[in-house]
Amino acid sequence: MITAAQLRAARALLGIDQKKLAELSGVSLPTIQRMEASDGNVRGVIETLTKVVEALHEAGVELIGENARSEGGGRGVRLRRPGSPNPTM
Repeated sequence: MITAAQLRAARALLGIDQKKLAELSGVSLPTIQRMEASDGNVRGVIETLTKVVEALHEAGVELIGENARSEGGGRGVRLRRPGSPNPTM
């Protein structure tokens, strides 16, 4: 599952707008807009979601699920639960 917040964050990391993501994924701009306006998990046709996720992956974004490990290298950002311990401090 991908959340609307992850989708917006992925675009921000790439420095692209919704139109560019639509072009990269082969999905319409209104569909991208609806996905990003979702509450929580993005809902839609699996094929469409797959196209968007694959486009983000090809562009260099690794989407990390809840409690999943990141196997890739490189820099990134991960949202943690408020109040959870900070392992780097």
